Amino acid sequence: MGSPGSLIRMGLLALMWGSSFLWIKLALGGLSPVQIALIRTALGGVVLVALCYSRGQRLPSDRRLWKHFAAVALFGSLIPFVLFPLGEQSVDSGVAGVLNSTTPLWALLFGVLAGLERRLNPVRLVGLVLGFVGTLLIFAPWQAAGLASWGSVACLAAAASYAVAYTYIGKFLSGLGLPPAALSSATLVFATGLTVLVVPVAGLQPMHLSPAVLLAVAVLGVFGTGIAQAINYRLIADEGATNATTVGYLLPVVSVLLGAAFLHEDLNLRVVAGMVVVLVGVALTRRRKAAPTPAADSAVTTLAGPSEPAGAVTAAEAVASAVQPTAARAD
Repeated sequence: MGSPGSLIRMGLLALMWGSSFLWIKLALGGLSPVQIALIRTALGGVVLVALCYSRGQRLPSDRRLWKHFAAVALFGSLIPFVLFPLGEQSVDSGVAGVLNSTTPLWALLFGVLAGLERRLNPVRLVGLVLGFVGTLLIFAPWQAAGLASWGSVACLAAAASYAVAYTYIGKFLSGLGLPPAALSSATLVFATGLTVLVVPVAGLQPMHLSPAVLLAVAVLGVFGTGIAQAINYRLIADEGATNATTVGYLLPVVSVLLGAAFLHEDLNLRVVAGMVVVLVGVALTRRRKAAPTPAADSAVTTLAGPSEPAGAVTAAEAVASAVQPTAARAD
């Protein structure tokens, strides 16, 4: 990660994804969680479809893939895009960002349970346990002032839902050889359609569209869910998936600092300590003695997918980055 251009792209990516929780909190001032999810997926989908066609690519038309796109859209977009705003109704944006960083831990756990991850050496096992110990430290259920609430559980469930999507990607969509932008676009198109179906049930609340709310949801959709993906593709192509994953360690830090600076959220030392423990755990789960198989690797990664040489961007990398524009990465 030595070139100035890559460092700038990494900084922009960390800012766009790390600030997503700030924009969600601001958007909640006039929109319901389902409404935020709908606008976010629609705007992000428009950006990615435009990017796809500008490169002369088309959306995958093989109907045999549609059920897989629908499954990834459900667990990788609809559920977490609703649960994070739902959780942030009672949880600070910084805490939501920290809980989001547990996704690699869930992905590793689900990968093991699904038989896609067979290299759980002692170091990675320690990292997995350590990560969940950090999560327990954040929740602090033994304290009256702890964060064990429905809101924090919703954020944790959103992080786990992302991991379900990655496990599914590793099992069914890895190595298809289709253009990354096309796969990502298709996933968000399906996510938009699924969210539309939910609106009559839970998205008909009155909207209060102030300038702050409109700005927040527009930035969240266009930049945090759309343009960030284009930057991500370029970063992976230039530096390789392994180096590109480094940005994942910046996201919870960015979310905590932005929440404190602009929303006057408390910098709770226990939450910060829990964040550090979680990130150390995530770092340990990335350690391998031997190169993993593509299927196993894609199942336990969050945004980057299998390790590839610089210039190689796999389908799994792109789909995963589309379904979770705010998650910490691990390869």
